[in-house]
Amino acid sequence: MKGSINVKTENIFPVIKKFLYSDHEIFLREIVSNAVDATQKLKTLSSLGEFKGEFGDYTIDVKIDEKAKTLTVIDHGVGMSKEEVEKYITQIAFSGAEEFVEKYKGKSELEANSLIGHFGLGFFSSFMVSDLVEIRTKSYKDTPGVHWTCDGSTDYTIEECDKSERGTEVIMHIDEASSEFLQESKILELLNKYCKFMPVAIRFGQESVWEDSETEKDDKGNPKRVEKKKDRIINDTNPLWKQKPSDLKDEDYNKFFHKLYPMNFDEPLFHIHLNVDYPFNLTGILYFPKVKKNIDPTREKIQLYCNQVFVTDSVEGVVPEYMMLMRGVLDSPDIPLNVSRSYLQADGNVKKISSHISKKVAEKLEQMYKDNKEEFLKKWDDLAIFIKYGMISDEKFYERMNKVCQLKNVQGEYFTFEDYKKKIETAQTDKDKKLVYLYAQNVENQYPYIQAAKDKGYDVLLMDGILDSHFIQMLEQKFTDSRFARIDSDTIDKLIPKDEVVPSKLNEDECKKVKEMVEMIFDKEKFSVQTESMEQDVQPFTITQNEFMRRMKEMSEMGGGMASFYGDMPEHYNVVVNTNHEIISQILNEQDTEKRVNTLNQLKDLALLQQGLLKGEALDCFIKRSVQIIK
Repeated sequence: MKGSINVKTENIFPVIKKFLYSDHEIFLREIVSNAVDATQKLKTLSSLGEFKGEFGDYTIDVKIDEKAKTLTVIDHGVGMSKEEVEKYITQIAFSGAEEFVEKYKGKSELEANSLIGHFGLGFFSSFMVSDLVEIRTKSYKDTPGVHWTCDGSTDYTIEECDKSERGTEVIMHIDEASSEFLQESKILELLNKYCKFMPVAIRFGQESVWEDSETEKDDKGNPKRVEKKKDRIINDTNPLWKQKPSDLKDEDYNKFFHKLYPMNFDEPLFHIHLNVDYPFNLTGILYFPKVKKNIDPTREKIQLYCNQVFVTDSVEGVVPEYMMLMRGVLDSPDIPLNVSRSYLQADGNVKKISSHISKKVAEKLEQMYKDNKEEFLKKWDDLAIFIKYGMISDEKFYERMNKVCQLKNVQGEYFTFEDYKKKIETAQTDKDKKLVYLYAQNVENQYPYIQAAKDKGYDVLLMDGILDSHFIQMLEQKFTDSRFARIDSDTIDKLIPKDEVVPSKLNEDECKKVKEMVEMIFDKEKFSVQTESMEQDVQPFTITQNEFMRRMKEMSEMGGGMASFYGDMPEHYNVVVNTNHEIISQILNEQDTEKRVNTLNQLKDLALLQQGLLKGEALDCFIKRSVQIIK
């Protein structure tokens, strides 16, 4: 029997191919998913007593015939009668195709591709890679076998065939342009990507394994290792997220993590097993991995599944942005299949799922801190980036985490916000009643500044994370009557100004003269010079950088919104001259001009060296001058 599909478009398949081309490899996922659905439907009918025959081997087979240029997917599920083929293949799917074309005419590939599953087009994705598709099927109801063929036009043939076994075969005659899908390696890649956790066993040929022989011995009398062939089963039909948490151990979760990300050799910090059935369905496992400084957000993403079928690893909208550094699996039939980001964000279930995930993560962190504070603190340096990112991005997350979040000082001690405030509020409250939080970003490079603070009885926080500039900015908004200052952003007496004033040994004219001398040896475009009366043991020259400007520049590097304005501004520093230092008086009184200039340059280079600003030719000159001084 021959037939013709009643659609307005002359040839529907070029249109389908056009819209699907950007993601054409999904055809295999769609065809195998159909085979899985057919198999599961038969299982359901069997459990209900509607199918009473022998179930037999229900493994789905994927086969390549390079000579015939065919790729075939075979299942032993419910199968179809002639009437069902016409209904489900011809009428429903093609009417869906017509609706699809009409609704998305003129839209982008992404917009059109996002709704492919909503119009019954899954099967017809096979025509993206085929110039002829055959269906051989036989219903479990024992009706005659059916053979359906279509060459990509609106014409098809349907007739009885001699198929004796229940189930369906989809035979795709791969076109010349898609010959890569006749390669075993390519099909294996796609099966591992899309089908590795499908709920019905999928077989793709055979593979070689090495096992101990039961009969053969080696020279030492031990069982000989022999090569054997066995069926290559692609998938794990009962993945970890479908199992009960009470039946699992930490090593099971760690093993599954490495199964998902075989190139990650670190153990995850901890996991969260999700299992929700109301008001939406959601299962999955999320991991907190160890985050390295060279973060690559394109690798090792969270994988999204729908009923164990891989959909995407672009989970924006499903997972809160600040949790995109997490790893693992989410599985939900309530998430729209293969949709664009904008559609995900507009979906009510997606928003609920995102909120639930955020809540579960917060609860897990709170419980960890409550149950084993010591272990929590051991993991803090790795957890910090997740928690800080969440607190910056989400007010609700901040409210839950502000009693758990830790501040770490340069001695490696940890404090909650409240505990640290109590520790420093007596010594580090300035004359204006503002509590000053001092921090360093590099203990070694900023050692002199840290030591100067310690000499004053102050405590210094370590803020060396990639998000800490943003984090500090947020804390300043949350903490009342408080401010944060990097330890080298000013002299220690100005960082936390007190009422007491250190008198200057120099008068106003002498201070002016010293300032003019120092200005002559510094680049005025980059450095501003000022004089201050400080304790005698404070360095004669101290180079500082304005806290606000430096922080804005750091934030701009991380995409800091308005802060990006400051990212293009040139670096600028302050040079603070301690007028009470003995050597400043010596310079002022030095009559030998050359000696005075050399001393000034030496002090300048020492100050630059302390800030890591002495490089290249200037560093070379400093070394040579220092050698001459030693002589």
